[in-house]
Amino acid sequence: MSHDVYESPLAGRYASPYMLHLFSPDMRFQTWRRLWTALARAQHQLGLPVTEEQVRQLEQHITDIDYDTARQREKEVRHDVMAHVYTYGKAAPLAAGIIHLGATSCYVTDNADLILYRDGLVYLRGQLLAVMKNLSAFAEKYAATPTLGYTHYQPAQPVTVGKRAALWLQDLLSDLEELDFVLGSLRFLGCRGTTGTEASFMDLFDGDEAKIDEMNRRIAAEFGFDACFTVCGQTYPRKVDARILNCLSSIAQSVYRMANDIRLLQHDRQLEEPFEEHQIGSSAMAYKRNPMRCERICSLSRYLMADAMNAPMTASVQWMERTLDDSANRRLSMPEGFLCADAILRLAQNVTDGLRVNEKVVDKTIREYMPFLATENLMMEAVKRGGDRQQLHERVRVHSMAATARMKDGEPCDLLDRLERGMAEDRWPEQQAPFKQALADALTQRSSLDAALRANDPRAAHRASEALEDALTEMEDSLLAAGSGPKRKKPSFFRRLFGLR
Repeated sequence: MSHDVYESPLAGRYASPYMLHLFSPDMRFQTWRRLWTALARAQHQLGLPVTEEQVRQLEQHITDIDYDTARQREKEVRHDVMAHVYTYGKAAPLAAGIIHLGATSCYVTDNADLILYRDGLVYLRGQLLAVMKNLSAFAEKYAATPTLGYTHYQPAQPVTVGKRAALWLQDLLSDLEELDFVLGSLRFLGCRGTTGTEASFMDLFDGDEAKIDEMNRRIAAEFGFDACFTVCGQTYPRKVDARILNCLSSIAQSVYRMANDIRLLQHDRQLEEPFEEHQIGSSAMAYKRNPMRCERICSLSRYLMADAMNAPMTASVQWMERTLDDSANRRLSMPEGFLCADAILRLAQNVTDGLRVNEKVVDKTIREYMPFLATENLMMEAVKRGGDRQQLHERVRVHSMAATARMKDGEPCDLLDRLERGMAEDRWPEQQAPFKQALADALTQRSSLDAALRANDPRAAHRASEALEDALTEMEDSLLAAGSGPKRKKPSFFRRLFGLR
């Protein structure tokens, strides 16, 4: 590694050895040589003046690329493909005169790109499946672990830890389906000539279209493709690039969502990403345990989502059969997109493999908000018993706001007590009439008792006392029916009030 020139962080820090090798100069230019060899082999088999010895010499020199010669030649001719044709011819002199026969530059550049992109997508599919496997195991393990659910990042209703992970998994499943569709619909460019008309091969094969089709079929099959584009210009349609980068962007979106949720939950220590024994969270605050891997996922995901915009803009400005203003952009946007997706999925595997649930914190959090969480169930039960849902909702809302205000002052939640008092108040109007009648009876009997006592009439006093007891019991019962008033086990408030013991 050179320390005096810029190196992409994707190469230096984040991407896997596999993906770095896939988009390396060796892989690209060796693939070019494999394509030239496959073309020569098919032409030999189909009767063109290409010898078996020429094909064999091409096969022998696929990997020994003289990069110095290629660079020097490109400086002279300002054309990378012709520089490598020249360099390959130097290595395989017997075949120098038939390399690239009938082809245009896009035969090697575009077909090589399609091969690399296909192989890259297959590799990323495995990475995606590994993340999904981790999440699936996590979701199953915590399927029944209650946790506080959030809407608008405000406490809402209970869910489970596993169910939330299943949401992340569902997004990734959608990405897998999209990736499989892209892979399944990927086609080979084949060898189509300068403007996609195959005019050069019509000359070489004396107008035999069947041999041209067979040549393309053989070359495509050698590289694992079962079909070529039915019609194209000089290049394969750049909408393919848009479809590929959109697929990678979709993966980034899903993993971003998961990582961002974990970051939020790590704030109050419900979840935590892996943290190694000697890992440092902060250069100054030694106690910190920051969600650095999830933050990195989010950071790289933003880059990939932005990178995906290159492809549709390039696809939209392909003039007629070919323009070269796609080349420099694609050299950056396509490999970097793959490397970035690779880095994101590698990080996601690491996070999901060691994701920690602090169950006591999860339990404490849900218990703190349980009175609020119970209100929806209470509302449903009240409606089943004849209540008005809208009226009940308003009463719950008012009491909840009051309880929340109290909690903001550092006091414990008293929502359920408020609701109980409120329900008692709600029932009181319908209990007023029996209470008032019992009170009137009690006052009458108290007067009768006083009169009997003044008249020194024990029998009348006894009858008035018993009637007063009955009236006080009616008062007490009316309040108990409303959910308020004294408890049966305690001395009656009303008996004391009316001078009874």
